[in-house]
Amino acid sequence: MEHLHQFIHNNAIITSAIILIIAYIFIAWEKISKVVIALLGGSLTLFLGLLETEKTPSTIAHYFTSYIDFNVVFLLVSMMIIVHIASKSGMFTWLANEILKKTKGKPKLMLAALAIFTAVASAFLDNVTTVILVLPITFAACKLLDINPIPFLITEVFCSNIGGTATLIGDPPNIIIGSAANLSFMDFVKELTGVVLVIMFVVIALMVFIYRKELKSSAEKMELVSQIDNSSTITDMGLAIRAGVVLLLVILGFITHDITHIPTFLIAMMGASVLMIFEKPAEILVEVEWNTIFFFVGLFIIIGGLEASGGIALMAKWLLDVTQGSQAATSMIILWASGILSGIIDNIPYTATMAPMIGAIEDSMGHVYAHPLWWSLALGACLGGNMTIIGAAANVIVSENAHKAGYPISFLKFLKYGIIVTIISLSISTVYVYFRFLVK
Repeated sequence: MEHLHQFIHNNAIITSAIILIIAYIFIAWEKISKVVIALLGGSLTLFLGLLETEKTPSTIAHYFTSYIDFNVVFLLVSMMIIVHIASKSGMFTWLANEILKKTKGKPKLMLAALAIFTAVASAFLDNVTTVILVLPITFAACKLLDINPIPFLITEVFCSNIGGTATLIGDPPNIIIGSAANLSFMDFVKELTGVVLVIMFVVIALMVFIYRKELKSSAEKMELVSQIDNSSTITDMGLAIRAGVVLLLVILGFITHDITHIPTFLIAMMGASVLMIFEKPAEILVEVEWNTIFFFVGLFIIIGGLEASGGIALMAKWLLDVTQGSQAATSMIILWASGILSGIIDNIPYTATMAPMIGAIEDSMGHVYAHPLWWSLALGACLGGNMTIIGAAANVIVSENAHKAGYPISFLKFLKYGIIVTIISLSISTVYVYFRFLVK
């Protein structure tokens, strides 16, 4: 065993890189649960001694928990609790139904309204929760209009990923980036919300144009949508008020972070704790997506092994050598590589790998040089999820539910529109990043 550990120590970069690559392959293969792959990879990283498992003054720098970003973990868990409790009241469904009624059942207007609702909700809730909320509403409305729900479903998927790009809490990659780069909620709002709004409206207009012949219904059927009974949608008014107030206060806490300097995860944790006072914790905690949480933990350990070995710093040096230190070239490579790769593999492990690499570039080149790189990563990783049906968790959820409802969305059908939407999104992002950050 001693000889093995010595060999691993001498070849730490290669060993940790092999573990990460194999983990990526199995995560993309999707035959084994990605949380199992992450935990197996994390366990192997610790077993081989790539990170320390005993905390002493001499090993603390490479102690494995130092590489688990608990800001990300606690923020995710807390927001999952808040959103789940708020959803139980029916408040989000009530809001979506009210928006539907305002459209008077006009299919094109309805598609745009549901898409905008999905995008805005995804900026504050996680994408999966948002599409789960909007799916039954979409199916019910399309049934009343007697039209195909697929145009609505595909547009909602696109807008869930686009909307999630706008804020710190909208998509897990942004949570990773925010923690790694020390970016606040308002930093994301300031730098990304404008370009995300442009991309959202362009994509919605494109989808309305593509499906214009299918978005038609009779006046009688449109009247049914405008008369939807929303009186009993909120099942618990007290819960709706509590959850609404807490959610607003949490978002207010995020917005005022630059003034209060209270960590984002702590604001969310306080909000979740207050709501749990009125709930049975065992019933709420079981609804937390622990698969996702432990996936993050395993992933952080695997990438920590590569970081501790010097592999991340080597990747950063290689990228700077390729671009010859050009800030513009580095930004564009990160933006487009992130967009394309995030459509093929899970954007969470990709971002978790890239974040420390950009951190290493920041250490060597300075904050000013690295600043646009963080935003290029955020835009690419989040928007790239629209390229394929497996590009993001929300895509898979919508695809599975559509299939169960008798409206299958094939991989190629989604890809046909996904490539167009991704190229448009990344092109708009390219123009934005260039003129916002790179033109002196």
